[in-house]
Amino acid sequence: MPNKFYTILLVISFSLLSCGKDDSPSIPTSRNFKMGFTTWSFGPNLQDVNTTYSFIENNADIYTEHIDNKIPWNAWINDLTLPTEFTNEITGRANKRINNKELLLSVSLLNLNRDDLAEDFDGTIPSYTNLNDIEIEDAYFKHINYLVSQLMPDYLVIAIEVNELRLRAESKWESYKLLIQNVKSRIEQLYPSLNISESISLHNLYEPDIPNPTEYIDDILDYMNQMDFVAISFYPFFKNLHSRNEFQEVLDFLHDNINKSIAFVETSHIAEHLVVPNLNLSIDGTEIEQNIYLETLFENAQEHNYEFIIWWTHRDYDALWETFPVELLDVGQLWRDTGLLDESGNERLSKVTWSHFLNN
Repeated sequence: MPNKFYTILLVISFSLLSCGKDDSPSIPTSRNFKMGFTTWSFGPNLQDVNTTYSFIENNADIYTEHIDNKIPWNAWINDLTLPTEFTNEITGRANKRINNKELLLSVSLLNLNRDDLAEDFDGTIPSYTNLNDIEIEDAYFKHINYLVSQLMPDYLVIAIEVNELRLRAESKWESYKLLIQNVKSRIEQLYPSLNISESISLHNLYEPDIPNPTEYIDDILDYMNQMDFVAISFYPFFKNLHSRNEFQEVLDFLHDNINKSIAFVETSHIAEHLVVPNLNLSIDGTEIEQNIYLETLFENAQEHNYEFIIWWTHRDYDALWETFPVELLDVGQLWRDTGLLDESGNERLSKVTWSHFLNN
């Protein structure tokens, strides 16, 4: 089971009702980008996990193993036995490898808040003077090498949503870049054909709510244009975006500033109203609006030759959410209703759009 939400929770007609006939999407006769999902399960049981992998096998040509979880720093640094919890998880993922699909492996170096290193399994982080200390570099290289050797991906996101480190802990940004460049170079020597990138959260790059945003934006855009391919994480509802024009404005910003191949390595949009009183949060959402975002994304992927699009979860995860501790229910609700299928497995408009594009 993917760990993006697990980790987050531990710490705290297609558009005819909303647009005219002339605005309907044109489905290409020959799709030029790949489509897929993460393996995040909609429920807590093994059968739910197996059903998720089966859905991916039948509805995608690429998928993601997303490892946004703890890192066994102490074991890597001191050459100790790896935690069983860690090795069992990776072995489980490897055993479920869908051999006829391409695989993206996304790995987080950073914690949930993206302001420091991810925690070890005992809740600590290794001491360091700078992020590029040789002990940190060697340990993270071992971590990535282990994961790649076990899962054998076609694409690697070697660190997740790294622009948020620049936002929240700017003093660590330069040492981060040295660290990841060194680790990336060592991985490239072992796996010369592996496509490697670092993901950028577009919702935290486009019109960021910070003082003097221009320097930050220019810095990150320059960094993105040095990557092998640009890996995008994007959740439009985090920016309170609702219309086709609003979605397009953000994508135009991306296209106008990027000169490398683009891949959406994680994205989704809510299909129901999101109301979380304890977080003082209320965002309107409908399956029609979700479908408009998906259509817009596909049209841009075709026009701009994206590498691939990964939709975060194929089905609403109400069944999994109901197993969360009470103190974690509020945060866990944020992405719950973003599936192409609802919690009962019924298709939304977006699933119909997905199937039309997938089969072309």
